[in-house]
Amino acid sequence: MLKRKFAVKKFRQVGKMRYLCEKLKNKLTLMLTKFAITNFRGFPRRMEWDLSSPKNYSFNQDAIKDGVIKNGIVFGKNGSGKSNFSIALFDIVNHLSQKWKKQDYYDNFVYAGNATAPVVFEYWFTFGGKRLFYCYSKNKQGQLLQERLDVDGKTVVNRDKTAFAVDTASFALTDEVKQRFTEKETNISVINYILSSLPLEDGHYLRHLQDFVNSMLWFRGLKQNEFIGLNDVGGTNLFNYIIENDYVKRFEQFLLDVSGQQFELHTFNNDNQNIYCKIDDSYIHFSEIESTGTTSLTLLFYWLTRMETASLVFIDEFDAFYHYELSYNICKQLFKRSQQIFLTSHDTFLISNDLLRPDCYFLIQDNQIKPLSDCTEKELRFGHNIEKMFRGGAFKV
Repeated sequence: MLKRKFAVKKFRQVGKMRYLCEKLKNKLTLMLTKFAITNFRGFPRRMEWDLSSPKNYSFNQDAIKDGVIKNGIVFGKNGSGKSNFSIALFDIVNHLSQKWKKQDYYDNFVYAGNATAPVVFEYWFTFGGKRLFYCYSKNKQGQLLQERLDVDGKTVVNRDKTAFAVDTASFALTDEVKQRFTEKETNISVINYILSSLPLEDGHYLRHLQDFVNSMLWFRGLKQNEFIGLNDVGGTNLFNYIIENDYVKRFEQFLLDVSGQQFELHTFNNDNQNIYCKIDDSYIHFSEIESTGTTSLTLLFYWLTRMETASLVFIDEFDAFYHYELSYNICKQLFKRSQQIFLTSHDTFLISNDLLRPDCYFLIQDNQIKPLSDCTEKELRFGHNIEKMFRGGAFKV
């Protein structure tokens, strides 16, 4: 009976995954091409991250998709803003999605030196030949102040405290709704209102944008499992997840493949919260023998199994507890995927033309972020040792 129940559950999970992957085929036509942030935390000035202008390198072309940078690693000194920048990028999830949000997100939200000025977020997307520009601003409490949406250079929604305009050919809002947005100060997003109230067809660009945002994922695993987006719940017992989805042997193989660690892992019917490791004739809780790095790998394994339906992934300090060879192997695995995936790191071993390209390594410094290819006047070729150049200070923002 238990086997039949589990088989039915697994069949439903497989069916759901196929459905989500089918949606993903459409969703992945939309890509982030550019992002800019102003007055957020440690960024007093506007800072723009451009993914739409890759160089003409002939190697590692899989890192580029439809003329947009698909994979990259962000480097910078301690305190340069790598984490804050990645969190700022995911404000749109807090803004348009109902997915899980960091509880302390709006603590120290605004740059302290200009706390009365708004925080401005700008996003550029492209899909199917269309170009979307979405911009909005918030005050230090996270309340919406202004919002604008352009499609192929044409403004279709523009709203602030004093004015409201919408392209009637694009969105048939009633006069009552327009009046409400014009006369009353409201923290409601116009885009959110349109998505929840108007019968938009499945192929509509706002539906694509909604799917993309709902499937964005940011995470890190330094002191605890912190994440933004994708998940519908705030906490997950990782071992329970692995057991319930019958991933124990897959997890065992993953650890062997990426780190060379060989474990014989087991579960027991009366315990779905723990995985056990067999050592000779004894069984011991895996959590009691796993290293800090292996604990981090467990979290990564969890997200890798969830990442099939992700649109854009950003992993902060992904290799904080990893050996440099392990970091490299994980990058190889991640960058094979079709999604846009970006990482932050301090490990300069990863700065190699064998892994990525100079236009996919980014340096953040002094309120700016640029690819290494734009941080030197020298023409960079495949044969250059760009890690050695980086360590020697050859790249300046």
